[in-house]
Amino acid sequence: MIRFDDRAGFAAALADLSEADAGATEAAAARQGMLTKPAGSLGRLEEIALFMAGWQGRERPRVERVRAAIFAGNHGVAARGVSAFPAEVTAQMVANFHHGGAAINALAGACGAELAIVALDLERPTGDICAEPAMSEVDCLDALNAGAAVVEPGLDLLLLGEMGIANTTPAAALCAQAFGGAAELWVGRGTGVDAHGLARKAEAVRLALLLHGHRCSDAFETLRRLGGREIAAMAGALLAARMSHVPVMLDGFIGCAAVAPLANDNRAITGHCLAAHGSAEAGHGRLLAALGLEPLLRLGMRLGEGSGAAVATQIVRSALAVHDGMATFAEAAVAGAL
Repeated sequence: MIRFDDRAGFAAALADLSEADAGATEAAAARQGMLTKPAGSLGRLEEIALFMAGWQGRERPRVERVRAAIFAGNHGVAARGVSAFPAEVTAQMVANFHHGGAAINALAGACGAELAIVALDLERPTGDICAEPAMSEVDCLDALNAGAAVVEPGLDLLLLGEMGIANTTPAAALCAQAFGGAAELWVGRGTGVDAHGLARKAEAVRLALLLHGHRCSDAFETLRRLGGREIAAMAGALLAARMSHVPVMLDGFIGCAAVAPLANDNRAITGHCLAAHGSAEAGHGRLLAALGLEPLLRLGMRLGEGSGAAVATQIVRSALAVHDGMATFAEAAVAGAL
């Protein structure tokens, strides 16, 4: 199991990222060229097959074991009225996950993913980022390692999701710190706040950046000061997946925001990632563009929980089904290329 011993170890792993297997990608591309279809006629499905081949190191990649890892955390900034729901809902929804009653339970079942629910000190919210760092160094490292722990040998695809009342506010702060721009460009309605709630979110982001911005010297410090436990856990899982050559399906705004501080240190971090969807959260399209990711779906979703990632996994399954299951021209006795 991958573990980051300290912040220096995390930084070293982020600085030294592995690459996809070029030989497997080339072999998969050669197979694509022999299948009974016009070249490029399956569009992004062909690209997905090559992407999966490279990160799995197989000419014919598979999706036999998919894990949806959902991390939950609570945030001190919730006390500033930046969410339409109270912080108690986080724990209540975690209980719902365990009882099988949430959207992600249904969607994980539909896409054939095993579900891992990781609740992170829900009784102990992070610090209010407007007044203090979200986490101590120890807490941040623990969260990163909680994320890394979900990456096990044998995974073919990892889906990342989260639950945390008020977490769109620290997510917006992380994006603004990484990519610049006014707070208003990054905050959105989240759980459905009204205009006053939206203004409170923007003000919280401004205060957080004013307090912490000049101290955010690297990805670890940025996550520690502006993030949350579930956000740091997704970052830890993402990096551990890269180290293990496990491709990752990102979900919505918060899941992608967990990547922002890592991308600020090493833009290559998104190389093993697929973006599931473009969510209805205001800053997500801007964030995807900054990360250089094109979403697979645009369904107007904004639930979180890894729900969009689970839906998009069906597309990956389709891409690999045709890559593996179609006949070649020779096998089908079809003359010439289409």
